[in-house]
Amino acid sequence: MAAELEVHGIEAPSRIRRLLATLALVRESRIAMIGALLVGFWVAMAILAPVLPLFDPNQPILPLQKPLTPTPDGQSTFWLGTDHKGRDVLARLIWGSQRVLVWATLATLTAYVAGIVMGVTAGYFGGWWDEALSFLANVLLSFPVMVLYIVIITRIGASPLNIVLAVTFASAPGIMRIVRGLVLDLRNRDYVAAAQVRGEHPLYIMFVEILPNARGPLIVDACLRMGYTTIALATLGFLGLGLPPPDPDWGAMIAETQPMGAFAGHAMIFPALAVTSLVLGFNLLADGIREISLRD
Repeated sequence: MAAELEVHGIEAPSRIRRLLATLALVRESRIAMIGALLVGFWVAMAILAPVLPLFDPNQPILPLQKPLTPTPDGQSTFWLGTDHKGRDVLARLIWGSQRVLVWATLATLTAYVAGIVMGVTAGYFGGWWDEALSFLANVLLSFPVMVLYIVIITRIGASPLNIVLAVTFASAPGIMRIVRGLVLDLRNRDYVAAAQVRGEHPLYIMFVEILPNARGPLIVDACLRMGYTTIALATLGFLGLGLPPPDPDWGAMIAETQPMGAFAGHAMIFPALAVTSLVLGFNLLADGIREISLRD
């Protein structure tokens, strides 16, 4: 009976134990812990933004105030100063983290759905499926990613959903290539042959038998790709093609204050540090997870 359950992939308790063991190993990796703390900090800020005692991020108060300057009424402090329009930099950073994390996560997730479907199909079926999907991926990968982003956004307009579409269009081919390579290796394993002998549907074999066993490299790549997407959002915002104003966007915050860096350098430096810390967190988390997987 136990053997039958194992053959059919009914291993929920053991999978839960493996997940808990992985979480415990994350604590043993200093790199992973630092990355998790950096990412966790910005996730916490994004979640707590509505309840934190912050100024309205779009309200002009007092222009070009340096960090730690008291407010005009003396009851509060501009901890990170204000920008050229008098908006509180700290409030805009924290509310901006919410936009960055929501749209970067949604864009990466959408790209992964498209890339996984393409990669599993090409790797499992092979033949003309593989040739057609690989040709499409190679054509898209031949374009520089940022150029592809700019072309798509300028063509269809700057909006959150269009940015998600652009990231999906540009990132899915790379994900497809990774998934395809993993599936080509895994499709010849004994448990896949057993599922085929049982007469399981190809969709079941691809997404239940094969894909979960490819999750390790995909999790590492997802962390790295979240960093790439964060940089892409910041770059598009800097070029005026990002998330629409007036709501805060880290890239737009840097672009707005760049011409007056001598007077409002803090309003440019803090968003740049925010982008750097979040991307560094994702990269360190990916390195830590890779280190843990190699240790296993």
